[in-house]
Amino acid sequence: MQQEEDILIRFRQHIVQGAGIAGEEFDRTAHLLHTARFHKGEVLLDIGSVCKSAFHVTQGLLRVTSLDSSGHEHILQFAPEGWFASDRGSMYLNEPSELRIDAIEDGAAVLVGQDWLDALSALSAGFRTYNTFLLHNHIRHMQERIAGLLGARADERYQAFVRMYPDLLLRVPQHMIASYLGITPESLSRVRRDLAERNFKVRR
Repeated sequence: MQQEEDILIRFRQHIVQGAGIAGEEFDRTAHLLHTARFHKGEVLLDIGSVCKSAFHVTQGLLRVTSLDSSGHEHILQFAPEGWFASDRGSMYLNEPSELRIDAIEDGAAVLVGQDWLDALSALSAGFRTYNTFLLHNHIRHMQERIAGLLGARADERYQAFVRMYPDLLLRVPQHMIASYLGITPESLSRVRRDLAERNFKVRR
């Protein structure tokens, strides 16, 4: 398991390189950051709780889910290494979350609170631009996901999943992938079989 110092170093590299900011700007706000280790099955944010921090995954795998009126779980997002998992609305508005975040694997994350976001944004125009980009990129992905669930065929949704999460096929159970796609595990098996047969014919 990663040590706290290593967790923060990885996060520093991610932000400094991604936002193109000076390391000194990050260092002036680092005291506002915290780290957490989590275990498979652990709930980091539960429905009805207020989201106080976003989780930047440095090791392991998280998922973001919701429950429908019948109590059925729906997976909205996976968060492997280098990804954020949060309920931005709950975090920004200080309102109870309608989402749950839990761990699929053991791992570690940096807890990114609104105080750190505000502090670094006040110091760095580059980070403000980067943070706005992340927000708009998240919105774009959610719009594409909604459009796919409403209008795309099951095989198209699966191929979009593979493009989005190319390294997760062997890390995520099939029933979770099916939940993300909005189909049954049996339908997912048919989709994967049909795609494999189609690719085999093309290679021949």
